[in-house]
Amino acid sequence: MKIVNFSEQNTVINQYLAELRDRKYQQNRLLFRNNIIRIGEMMAYELSKTLTYKAKNVTTPLAATEVMVPKDDIAIATVLRAGLPFHEGFLRVFDHADSAFVSAFRMYTNREHTEVGVHTEYLATPPMKGKTLIIADPMLATGGSMAAAIDALTKEAQPRQIHIACVIAAPEGIDVVRQALPDDATIWCASIDPGMNAQKYIVPGFGDCGDLCFGEKL
Repeated sequence: MKIVNFSEQNTVINQYLAELRDRKYQQNRLLFRNNIIRIGEMMAYELSKTLTYKAKNVTTPLAATEVMVPKDDIAIATVLRAGLPFHEGFLRVFDHADSAFVSAFRMYTNREHTEVGVHTEYLATPPMKGKTLIIADPMLATGGSMAAAIDALTKEAQPRQIHIACVIAAPEGIDVVRQALPDDATIWCASIDPGMNAQKYIVPGFGDCGDLCFGEKL
């Protein structure tokens, strides 16, 4: 399995991520969501370099020409609700892609909020056979939600290729997801942070992405 960590490179993604981590910046939901979208767009562009391409004939007002366009049949999936802005960023680049949605979310299973389970209750997906599947979820913490999403999306048919895209990942989550992925899969992330706290939030991270994008939940 391949891992691409953009924090190891000097790109503008680092600036957007620094702003996402800033508590003052987080007070403006619009700005926060916009940076999640922009990281999705840039990550999608970098991912596009790994796709297969084919020649296409195009006629301009002046002449005919040949251009190389993506050959892959792409499906972009996300985990509700935090993944919606990130998903939008990918769709802005891969605007012909199909979309899939999974409601896989964490549930604490003890009073101290140190043990986490995953609950899945909704799935809307196109057929995945032969597709290049991109699962875009901003936070890869315990890996439980992502593993559940992979299982749900690939249960009926195996995609040709799987990419996991996240803004921030924890090593523990990567280890869990690695077991659910084929060997030729790729994980893309803006940063791999050192680990998680007792409540299973990534540290330093930037907090609860869904709450910061859309407001606190019950």
